[in-house]
Amino acid sequence: MQKPTATTDLENLHADEVREGDETLARALALVRFLRVRCPWDAKQTPQTLRPYLLEEAHEVADAIRAGDDGELSDELGDLLLNVAFQIVLAEERGAFATADVVEALEAKMEARHPHVYGDAEAPPDWESLKAAEREARDDPFHGVSGGLDPLSRAARVQERMAGFGFDWPDLAGPMEKVREETAELECAAAADEPESPASSALRRMGDAGTDVVEEVGDLLFAVVNASRWAGVHPANALLGAVEKFERRCRRMIELAESRGLEWKNADLATLDAVWEDVKADE
Repeated sequence: MQKPTATTDLENLHADEVREGDETLARALALVRFLRVRCPWDAKQTPQTLRPYLLEEAHEVADAIRAGDDGELSDELGDLLLNVAFQIVLAEERGAFATADVVEALEAKMEARHPHVYGDAEAPPDWESLKAAEREARDDPFHGVSGGLDPLSRAARVQERMAGFGFDWPDLAGPMEKVREETAELECAAAADEPESPASSALRRMGDAGTDVVEEVGDLLFAVVNASRWAGVHPANALLGAVEKFERRCRRMIELAESRGLEWKNADLATLDAVWEDVKADE
């Protein structure tokens, strides 16, 4: 593998990986410039007005990836690329930075984060420790953690940030014990928050709980995120998988109940639970 020298630069190192058709990515920038001149809607857009679309397209790309639909993925990546190109063109127009600045900064960042590729290191560095070193000049360890992340992902990121500074459990046993501790505290808070009338407890809706219960639920979720992180699982992906499994099993439970002549909407819990166990057994 070629290593950098005084006479080689970053671009030359990966120039051999340029493939036919790569230059077509530049056409996305040209497309945006073209539309900015000729379309009133495109002409009036700003970074802020386009932000919601950027977030939406990123989510749609993620959905296509999860569905394993390559045709949909190709289409959604095009929409996301358009949004990225739009932000670059708008930056060019206001004189903030150019395409080359974006790519050169990316190359420099990747060089610094891959000393085992571009330097003499024998193994990849610890990712979080490396990024923590990059942020040493900043007082805020959470600088750059997006406020737009879903709560589970944001919790994992802030935990990873502090782990990069050594503030972390030594192994999975620590976060698992914290989960048990927070579970007990939630049970106590929920018991103290019970309505005076037992009959009314079934009518409670999300948002009706007291402040202590809300706080303990948050602490428990944060502890579970820590445990999932230590187990090597992204909490948002794991939860999404669990939700989809629950939906799939509920649909199958309804189908199975109806095939047995049961009116599932009016069935008692014991009846539905028995069908539910059959669904799980079939899987």
